[in-house]
Amino acid sequence: MKATARIQQLHRRLVPEEAGIGWLAYLWLSYYAFFFLQWWFEPPGRTELMLGLATTVAFLALYFSAFHHRGRGAILHIAALLALGIAWAPFNLGANVFFVYAASFACRVGPPRRAWMVLGTIVALVLLLGWLAQPHIIFWGFALLGSVAVGLANIHFTEQERHDAALRLSQAEVRQLARVAERERIARDLHDLLGHRLSMIVLKSELAGKLIDRDPDRARAEINAVEDSARAALAEVREAIGGYRERSLDAELEQIRLALTSAGVAPDLDVDETLPLDSRSEAVLGLVIREACTNVIRHANAHHCRIRLRALADGDGLELEISDDGRGRIRADGGGVDGMRARIEALGGYFRIDADARRIHARLPAEAAT
Repeated sequence: MKATARIQQLHRRLVPEEAGIGWLAYLWLSYYAFFFLQWWFEPPGRTELMLGLATTVAFLALYFSAFHHRGRGAILHIAALLALGIAWAPFNLGANVFFVYAASFACRVGPPRRAWMVLGTIVALVLLLGWLAQPHIIFWGFALLGSVAVGLANIHFTEQERHDAALRLSQAEVRQLARVAERERIARDLHDLLGHRLSMIVLKSELAGKLIDRDPDRARAEINAVEDSARAALAEVREAIGGYRERSLDAELEQIRLALTSAGVAPDLDVDETLPLDSRSEAVLGLVIREACTNVIRHANAHHCRIRLRALADGDGLELEISDDGRGRIRADGGGVDGMRARIEALGGYFRIDADARRIHARLPAEAAT
């Protein structure tokens, strides 16, 4: 069990969940075998062998690192892979694999239009190398077909995933609107229900007051009826609102994940699911995370948003951290920030924004979290 857990932990470090490919990332590495195919027919010299091994180490580092980056970071990784392909193109027909891998990450540079531009640049570079450095059709033919096929497929599936996330978010919002409508219906029902019950209680109380001297037994009966009416009203109220609950933290995080994904922001959720949280703490944390991520979507222009919720090392409460890689800054005097701070401090915790105004820290004491 420990070995399996360690493998899973290593896998999450190499291939983040937001990449959306899971264990397929390791299967894709099988294409790298083409880089060594020429050596099967033409054994390399010692220098070439050492350079090839160093290139392989560099490629693996770039390959797994690319899954953690979007935007400019992805462009830098693509450029590094292309550099490896250009360096090896005159000497190794298998260098075409670097162009295919670079094309596979084009979907991570941003919107489809930008991804197509990157893919077009890769295709143009392959044709240029095929003319100047490596005219063999095995090199430029495979690089051209592989780059176009893999690049377009990944761009399509990435865009489809974004649309699916937006659709799921829209469906969740429809469900939320339905819950709001149901809440309003309950409010109207409670108004009608309590109005009737309270009127009865007032009338019976007045009658009991008038009968208390003339007919104590009947007055006592009326008071008992008041008690019964009050208990019945309480039971009906509980029954009416029993179906409504605040959204759990898990549901809130799923909603936030969908919202970030649909906005083109990669969510990185690191949440300890074993934390003992009462309903009030869950509601407060959900509201704080929702407000912070809404600010990221609207103002940060970010590619990644990380949400970390963990128990403190000393066991004395829990810590929430929300950060992004955007260029926007959090306004410390904004109404949303004031609301988040007030909610956290109401539970006895503390709230702060880092000096770079891109990271939020919040802590709740142990007594507030249980």
